[in-house]
Amino acid sequence: MIAALVVAAPAPVQACAICFGDPNSAMAIGASWGVLLLVGVTAAVLSAFAGFFLYLVKRSRMALDQGADLPRSSQASGSM
Repeated sequence: MIAALVVAAPAPVQACAICFGDPNSAMAIGASWGVLLLVGVTAAVLSAFAGFFLYLVKRSRMALDQGADLPRSSQASGSM
């Protein structure tokens, strides 16, 4: 019960520079750059993921086009 009272007891707290509202502090500027970096990394990973699937679609279309150009006799003999 004493531990619950110690945890629940009000204590004076001080807000950080970001919460307090100083936009010119080093901590606020660093947090802004951190957010921009994380957004940039996320965008880069998603772009690479989408690019990979576009690459697979392109390769698939190339493979289908090459298969359609084969003569009829070679397709029939290759399927046996």
